[in-house]
Amino acid sequence: MRTAVLTVSDKGSRGERVDTAGPELERLAFAQGCVTEDRKIVPDDPEEICGAVREWAERGISLILTTGGTGLSPRDNTPEALLSVADKVVPGFGDMMRIETLKYTPRSFLTRSVAVIKDRSLIIAFPGSKRGAGQCFEAVTGGLRHAVETLTGGATECGNHHHSH
Repeated sequence: MRTAVLTVSDKGSRGERVDTAGPELERLAFAQGCVTEDRKIVPDDPEEICGAVREWAERGISLILTTGGTGLSPRDNTPEALLSVADKVVPGFGDMMRIETLKYTPRSFLTRSVAVIKDRSLIIAFPGSKRGAGQCFEAVTGGLRHAVETLTGGATECGNHHHSH
């Protein structure tokens, strides 16, 4: 699966903070058969987030993972940026992250992680911490490959039912 990782962080984009969440998502994605073709760090700026995501979707990257900007502070803009470029919203990814991570933190419901489709790209927003991003990635791995294959036309069977595409 062709993959790109976008880290959304004001401090990270200025080189004031080492990005640990992006590499963690890359590592976990690789274990699922993903090949990271591109990675980028941008500030918490909706235009920059949208620009990176649009560019990757146009290039045919099938899975775009973002980390950061999913909290409640005024600078947390990732969900809104992704929703503004979305063709479709896939609520189950964020739901699973919130449900599954409840076992680690009672505040997991505060994450605003979302997943959207743009063209034939699945874009998933993860929390900005290495731990949060990792736990949330693990929560959604069960449906990841199927979602991407369905979206890109790689899946020919859905639960033993044949569909013509």
